[in-house]
Amino acid sequence: MNPHAIRKPIVDRFKGKVAIVTGGTNGIGYAIALELLREGAEVAVSCLPADEAGGKAAFAAAGFSPLVIVGDMSSEEFCHKLVSDTVAKYGRLDYLVNNAFSFIAKGLDATRADFLYSLEVGPLGFALMIQLAAVHMNKVGGGAVVNVSSISSWVAQPNRWTYNMSKGAVTQLTRCAALDLAPQKIRVNSVSPGWTWTREVEKAAGGDMEKYDPIWGQFHMLARMCFPVEIAAPTLFLLSDDASFITGTDLPVDGGYNGLGPEGLGQNTKIAGSK
Repeated sequence: MNPHAIRKPIVDRFKGKVAIVTGGTNGIGYAIALELLREGAEVAVSCLPADEAGGKAAFAAAGFSPLVIVGDMSSEEFCHKLVSDTVAKYGRLDYLVNNAFSFIAKGLDATRADFLYSLEVGPLGFALMIQLAAVHMNKVGGGAVVNVSSISSWVAQPNRWTYNMSKGAVTQLTRCAALDLAPQKIRVNSVSPGWTWTREVEKAAGGDMEKYDPIWGQFHMLARMCFPVEIAAPTLFLLSDDASFITGTDLPVDGGYNGLGPEGLGQNTKIAGSK
């Protein structure tokens, strides 16, 4: 059971504001979009065709009906449509959460097409969305962007050239965009989740969370994996005025993953001289 499934919202923190969340109908994107809605924002989400019905049903069950725009973030035309349709409906744009990404995990066997699609959906799509969103954020006096990066942007992992390279580019894009947009009062940050119970991870676990959570949790100091809502809360913090002096940085939401040494959690390690 997810102990963090219910989070008490900070009431109306984003009332009157408008946000776009890419890939917002499942996993981390859905959790972020839902929390923004719960805290008063108007939200537009993008999704692939296969995720439209399920995403709308999930939002409806929670009592919300965000603007759902269907398309592929690798398409420049769709990125323009996503922003223009959002502004046409809500009249403004304050926040952007770049979340949609392609999970192509290949190394020596990766093709040029694999690399190109990973980059087009990921850092190239993120960059274009920031460019387009910034135009409208300027009209409301500023705004905030959060890019969903990953622990994979910081470490080497086997057979992950495509994914890790693309996530690494997101981290550097965040810094550069933050510098150039600071004069326009637009803050740009990223979050780097650890292993999180998303659809792809649940599929890899065969749906057996009880079995695999402690196994994969050993890579994290907290000895468990993350739930999407635990990424949503820090993301909303970075979007909010509470983070008004934070820009150009990455917030690890990784349960201690990046700080864990080769000894792991230490269950099987005995330091010389200890009892």
